[in-house]
Amino acid sequence: MQSAEVRKWNEIAQRAPVSPDKMMLQQSAVILAVFSIFLDPVAGYANGKVTRACSSMRPQHGHQAQDSPLHNVTVDSHIFKPGDRVKVTLSGSRFEGFFLQSRDPENLDGDAIGSFTLIDTEKSQLLTCGNVQDSAVSHTSKSRKTQIEVYWNAPSNAPQHIQFLFSVVEKYKIYWVKLPGPIISQTSAPPVTKLPKTTGAPFTSEAQAHLIKPFNSTGCGVSKFCVTNPSLCDPETDSHCFFLSFKAEDDSVLIEMSGPSEGYIAFALSHDQWMGGDDAYLCVVEDQHIQINPAYLSGRAYPEMDSEPVLRDMAWRLADGVIQCSFRRNIHLPTYKSRFDLDHPYYIFVADGEARNGLISRHHLQPLITSNKYVVVGFPENVGGSRSPLLIKAHGALMFVAWMTLVSIGVLVARFFKPVWPDGTIFGEKIWFQVHRILMVSTVLLTCTAFVLPFLYRGGWSKRAGYHPYIGSIVMALALIQLIMAVFRPPPDSLRRPLFNWAHWSTGTTARILAVVAMFLGMDVQALNLPDPWDTYMLTGFILWHVSVDVLLEIHSYCLINKAEVFDDDLVEILNPLSSVGTKGHSFKKVVLTVYICGNLAFLITFLAAIYQI
Repeated sequence: MQSAEVRKWNEIAQRAPVSPDKMMLQQSAVILAVFSIFLDPVAGYANGKVTRACSSMRPQHGHQAQDSPLHNVTVDSHIFKPGDRVKVTLSGSRFEGFFLQSRDPENLDGDAIGSFTLIDTEKSQLLTCGNVQDSAVSHTSKSRKTQIEVYWNAPSNAPQHIQFLFSVVEKYKIYWVKLPGPIISQTSAPPVTKLPKTTGAPFTSEAQAHLIKPFNSTGCGVSKFCVTNPSLCDPETDSHCFFLSFKAEDDSVLIEMSGPSEGYIAFALSHDQWMGGDDAYLCVVEDQHIQINPAYLSGRAYPEMDSEPVLRDMAWRLADGVIQCSFRRNIHLPTYKSRFDLDHPYYIFVADGEARNGLISRHHLQPLITSNKYVVVGFPENVGGSRSPLLIKAHGALMFVAWMTLVSIGVLVARFFKPVWPDGTIFGEKIWFQVHRILMVSTVLLTCTAFVLPFLYRGGWSKRAGYHPYIGSIVMALALIQLIMAVFRPPPDSLRRPLFNWAHWSTGTTARILAVVAMFLGMDVQALNLPDPWDTYMLTGFILWHVSVDVLLEIHSYCLINKAEVFDDDLVEILNPLSSVGTKGHSFKKVVLTVYICGNLAFLITFLAAIYQI
């Protein structure tokens, strides 16, 4: 139920922000595009397909409804009998949207009665509410209009009295809800004996009470169920703590939510670990106030705000960049309200992001998702969750192992350690060659395994991962090319061997450079998003570590060659100095390799630990 403008804005403007030290990787055109989209106007329900509002007749805009209506409904007859057709006219000041129904005036919260027939199909359309076909009328576009005419068809089982109810939207923030229209009656019907108060009074989802002090984690795991990130954090003392608690009290639950955000925080209950078909609740900043709304999550689309009054005792606090809100809802709600019963197990999502004029953007961090289903009104627990899916964690871990450790060690061994084990063999091949081959084949196998994991998770190509998947695909292709070339490696005395050596070196070097670029970009992909700027500093530190060892061994080899030339010029081979120099040189290289492997593993373990803790 979104306009094209809303969908366009959310697809572009809601992308995860890039940290300052990586802005060089973004194109200025993208930035300008995002800025230009921010200037686009927003509007809801432009196509008028608002069947979610069949019961409440309230637009899901999350703003306060107006009183003092500027519109009215008239009929061409106040008397009807089953099968009659009554002309109904909605008119008033210019408006964009509307919703029209007829109900029993003695039960205005009941089902719609009768059906409608359109007069102008360009301005109005028929909707089916409940099981009554064509029982409501709404707009077809947000074009301005001042009058709508339709026919109401009296059903055979019509009650003795009918009242028309209508909602009107002048623009996104200005609307009237469930306004009372005229009452028409069947011939010889007695007077209406009971006229309940209409529900056209202003409705607002804005929490009226202000919280005096921050929430705290007292009682978590003892008297209330809590979800915290980082684990076991306390929102009263930690401004970076995302906190969600459920405290069952008789037939209702008190829910408290807190998190660092300038736009909104939200949580959802889900039957699985994927967005879609979820029961969600949002606390959204608008004009330094908090709007608290239940919503529906249909796939990865924009949340559909629910205007059904299912929440009460709403309160909020906004201070120091932290949003806090609390509200109460019943454990069980009537089926027509389409909310989840809270005494069933669900996965729990916690998300945050930016908001503009009360309209939320896509969360800039992967939502926190619990690893198991929980009954929030069951046994009190204090649980955490992960902001990265297991498959994406495995993808990152395998790529770090392959391209940070295995490749780096394999290249050093092949480049500097051929003379260290001149006669030693493993399975009939020289030691350096076997070590190099094992490490490189392992790299290709790990890369292939890691490559398919994001596709298994996403079910296809990711459009929100930036350049990372493109560069990663190139690295995957180069790794396979290296393996194929190695299989067809010509013998040492072949004329094609120099060409192979050049191709092998250039392909491998290109793959290593692009793998480093892919790792830099992948660390900030929303599904992984390692702590920033820590991740940049750590990976930069590893690169400097590797380059330093590489340069040290290069200088050492150069010095050995110079010493060998000096000894040869002085003709002192009879004292066998070259053997002594070579032995000392080999010992130094072994020490450097040992230290390098230890340092490499330290960097690797640090990154793996960071991935595990996300």
